Amino acid sequence: MSMIATTWTNRMAMLAGMAVCIGAALTLAPSPAQAAACSASTLTALRSAPSAGSDSVRIDCDLTLSASDVIVRRLIFAGAQASGVTLDCKGATIGTRQTKTSYSDPTIAIRSLRDDKTGAWSVPRDITIRNCNIRGNIRLIGLGPNGQAKYVRLSSFNRDHTQNAQANAPSGITLRNLTITGTGGIPLYFAPGVTKSSITGSRFVGKSNQTAIYLDAESAGNTISNNRFSLKAGREMIAVDGSADNQIVANTFDDPVDGGVYVYRNCGEGGTIRHQPPQYNVISDNRFDYKKGLARPAIWLNMRDAAGKLLCTRDEQHPFGSSLDPSDQAKYNVVQGNRFKGLWTPAIINFDGTNDVRGNN
Repeated sequence: MSMIATTWTNRMAMLAGMAVCIGAALTLAPSPAQAAACSASTLTALRSAPSAGSDSVRIDCDLTLSASDVIVRRLIFAGAQASGVTLDCKGATIGTRQTKTSYSDPTIAIRSLRDDKTGAWSVPRDITIRNCNIRGNIRLIGLGPNGQAKYVRLSSFNRDHTQNAQANAPSGITLRNLTITGTGGIPLYFAPGVTKSSITGSRFVGKSNQTAIYLDAESAGNTISNNRFSLKAGREMIAVDGSADNQIVANTFDDPVDGGVYVYRNCGEGGTIRHQPPQYNVISDNRFDYKKGLARPAIWLNMRDAAGKLLCTRDEQHPFGSSLDPSDQAKYNVVQGNRFKGLWTPAIINFDGTNDVRGNN
């Protein structure tokens, strides 16, 4: 295949449509007041060795560490009580080789909490984490840690699933100047519904059996910019799976032989209906540097389209989202100004004329 560039007309109309499609879903509560500083007891707990059944510390206060600190406990920012909190590591390290992490128990979790009696969700917003060395993974969690989680799946059977997932997931999370060392799992995961969050000026090293960053279904309005991806990944570096209106800008990808940025929508995986199509994303001014030249495409729009149509079927009981149309629906995305060095195989794959693919070298 060769790179296919398309012309996108009437872009202003598209942007207006974008505001109609997702603007209302991203209307959130005002930012909370600044959090109080953490007490000495919180710092003592963080710096102590974990005990049986107690390997994490909940953070609901502003926390400043020292560059010499090595934190062996997992950090949890849970519910509205953690809103407005800032963690400034000042170069400290979170996680060690002995820190046990997984997709459900990450090194750092920013998560919503469900009241089992009322079913209401307490949501963390406007949290900043900066200047940290993190070993393992960070996960932003709303209705569940991934697209197959119980409350994500149950919500997906309703027409207002996208709005529900976004209203109950972390929002306004700022991750800045981090070095994340992957240890096998996905280093950074934006679970379903996460909005208006960002990772900037950071570096990804180590390894991942899957991607470096995963933007899961119903997430939107997030920013990935000015980062360097130097880790060894088992597949594409960034997955945009049913995620919309994101900015993936000015990043550097070191030898992403298994793919750079792929845009698609899973259909029915784990019994969950994916509602939001991966549209209005901007992938621009990124640099892809290759060592050997032979690699999977750097950018692929509608990557799972053929497989989705073959493997997924329509469900007449739920005539919406991927249950109505199992195709990827990656439309109205912008791919421009990206640079590819040393790549011999196709850089970009796109067969949808609604996507604006131009000015890539």
